[in-house]
Amino acid sequence: MTSPRYELHYWPSIQGRGEFVRLALEAAGADYVDVARQGAAASGGEAALARRLDDPRQPRASFAPPFLVHGDLIVGQTAAILLYLGPRLGLAGKSEADALWTHQLQLTVADAVAEAHDTHHPLSVSQYYDDQKSAALERARAFRDERIPKFLNWFERVLRLNPQGDAHLVGDALSYADLSLFQLVDGLRYAFPKAASRALVDTPAVKKLHDNVARRQRVRAYLDSPRRIAFNEDGIFRRYAELDG
Repeated sequence: MTSPRYELHYWPSIQGRGEFVRLALEAAGADYVDVARQGAAASGGEAALARRLDDPRQPRASFAPPFLVHGDLIVGQTAAILLYLGPRLGLAGKSEADALWTHQLQLTVADAVAEAHDTHHPLSVSQYYDDQKSAALERARAFRDERIPKFLNWFERVLRLNPQGDAHLVGDALSYADLSLFQLVDGLRYAFPKAASRALVDTPAVKKLHDNVARRQRVRAYLDSPRRIAFNEDGIFRRYAELDG
């Protein structure tokens, strides 16, 4: 029996947290549709997505996008989606221990992403950036001086201590953790180009992993295609020069 097509539901105009799922699907060459951006459902865009989230008939509706539909199954939360997809796409190592370690790495990426978001919205997600700019400046200073180096140095250590070599975070093959670390670094380079550049000088294995992922055939084809939404100031990683110091 043919496996049903994966359906990714996410906002159509930003990379956001959905991008971590897109990268896994693209790198694996999976059969998927980005529902709000492709096909008949794309005409509804964000409104159609919002209706799906608020559907009173769905007892296991996701709190927020992204969510993945695969047959009768609905999975929300980026890390949970990747935990589900990883073994099916060959992106979660070779053992149960590998799969759990890959999930742990993904959760740490999620922590870093949340902190990056909070640099421009430190007080409330319902307020504009300009309404909380003073707090954002202070939050961003701590993030770029303390937290970016701490996160990247931890991933550097993971790479250095991998018994299979420092080309991958898990074992000797690509995992969704590698793809997510690539996206984290790419986002930091966009939002905090100076701070990220400084941190990457001290984490050469992280930089090498980022560059190697970008060179993979399917990933490169995706990055060069219109399917890859450009970073912008509506997403998680936003470039405000004053926040980069």
